[in-house]
Amino acid sequence: MFETVVVGADGSETASEAVRTAIDLVKLTGGRLHVVTAYRHEQLSGAGSAETPGALGSRDLAESVVADHVSRARAAGIESEGHARSGDAANAICDVATDVSADLIVVGNKGMTGMRRVLGSVPNSVAHHAPCDVLIAFTT
Repeated sequence: MFETVVVGADGSETASEAVRTAIDLVKLTGGRLHVVTAYRHEQLSGAGSAETPGALGSRDLAESVVADHVSRARAAGIESEGHARSGDAANAICDVATDVSADLIVVGNKGMTGMRRVLGSVPNSVAHHAPCDVLIAFTT
């Protein structure tokens, strides 16, 4: 059913809830979990970074967030791998899902209300561009 699951995580409580949901699903299927986070690409000129929705401020922070969630998944008995990618979070999640031939993407519902719902959010972008099924976990 859902053998390969990708989950987006940005260090927020909403993302932690999405990771917990993904872990619970993977426990049921005996599959593999891929935790993805994005970080802002650091400009070589030192002059600020491009707009990167949903991305963390540095590669080190992104790798730390991924490592924490992967550790939690493994402690729950889940085979897990982490991916820290530069750029937009929705693109990173969808790219990893494509790379690993994911059956499901799990994201939290952060940004699905108010103006962000109208202007765009990571869950909304993932839902429109995903290469597989998407579960938007209710986290608020």
